[in-house]
Amino acid sequence: MTPGQTLAAILLALAIGFGGAWQVQGWRMGEQLAEQAGLHKDDLAAISNAASTQTRAEQDKRLALEQKLSGQDQQHTKELSDAQRNQARLRDQLATADVRLSVLLAEDPASGCNVPAAPGAAGVVHATRRAQLDPAHAQRIIAITDAGDQGLIALRACQAYVRALAP
Repeated sequence: MTPGQTLAAILLALAIGFGGAWQVQGWRMGEQLAEQAGLHKDDLAAISNAASTQTRAEQDKRLALEQKLSGQDQQHTKELSDAQRNQARLRDQLATADVRLSVLLAEDPASGCNVPAAPGAAGVVHATRRAQLDPAHAQRIIAITDAGDQGLIALRACQAYVRALAP
């Protein structure tokens, strides 16, 4: 064999050896890549399941909050309706003179009549002096208290809403 042929045989053997090593390395890398792809697929499935579970939990919380707020809204609407109905009934009673509004009069020490408001030993009750209001003034007072009642009911509704939203 000539030195050129020997060299060619050595080069051919080296090329076959490198090619075989390259092929074996490729198989190993392919196995590793397949294993990593499987692990990655499992990780993605776990992440997807966790996200789905968290989404369902958040939706359940939101639904519960919506139901709670709806119940509170119904309660406050009923309170407002009841207050308006009571105010309307009182206004009607004032208009028909079924009911009269009166105010307590302050005791006048200058009058010289200091009769105690509490009943005495004889059982005679001296009531405090009262003055009846004009029906028009009574109507205005009822309108003012109606607006105040509505404001308080709205305030309680807002406070309940904020408490429901706060963690």
